[in-house]
Amino acid sequence: MDFYRIFLYNIAMLSLFTFIIASCALLFPTLMITITYPFSKKWALFWSNYITHRTDRLFFAILKTYCGYDFVADTKSLEGLPDKFLVVSNHQSLIDIVVYLLFFSKRYYNGREVRFVAKDALSKVPMVGKMLRTQGHCMIPRHGGASEAMKSLEAFGTRVNASKDIVPLIFPEGTRSKDGKLGTFYSAGFRRLEETVKLPVAVCALDGGWKLSHMGMMLQNLKKGAYRVKVLKVFDVPQTKEDEKRILAEAPALIQAQLDEWRKSE
Repeated sequence: MDFYRIFLYNIAMLSLFTFIIASCALLFPTLMITITYPFSKKWALFWSNYITHRTDRLFFAILKTYCGYDFVADTKSLEGLPDKFLVVSNHQSLIDIVVYLLFFSKRYYNGREVRFVAKDALSKVPMVGKMLRTQGHCMIPRHGGASEAMKSLEAFGTRVNASKDIVPLIFPEGTRSKDGKLGTFYSAGFRRLEETVKLPVAVCALDGGWKLSHMGMMLQNLKKGAYRVKVLKVFDVPQTKEDEKRILAEAPALIQAQLDEWRKSE
């Protein structure tokens, strides 16, 4: 029993140490974007891009080095993607942002700029909120009703159409899953965005974030864990509302099947 307690204690300490190292790696760019954001959009964008293009890889490198926690990207699933597409994915933690920034980066794909549909409540999160606003992600107003949300999605879609490199990504669950169970996919946001951008739809699955949803679980699950991500299917541009409904009905089934497959091997 004493050996078991010592073993658990060592794992917890190693996980805590890794968390501290990863946080320190993000501390300086976080400080810089916080300082520059109110005064200079140019410099705020510089530090936002620094976070996007450099610290995503560093973040997982630290986790792997000190805890054996890995980033597992299914690179074969990236083959054959169209030039532009809209991503639909399940949602488990704020680290999902880092996962997709890395998945579609030059290391694995062709360096596309991922832009997320997110709640404006994230504006209060250090680094994350300022990064999202500076880079032109879609921030859905928490207060203002459905009409304001639709206007934000249309404006975001217009920015996507004006760029050759942006990959728009939406989480139809609307909130993070804290227990790993797939939630209900809501159609309104996806349909308004798709009707604006008129792009093929890539359904993606990720898993691992729910185990890191709070400090207690992070200390338990960092050791030898993994964050996985994969493109499951690409749908042609939907031509009708029925096509949109079919995609959003099929997407959760595809994602759930992939989650089940990954978890069988754990």
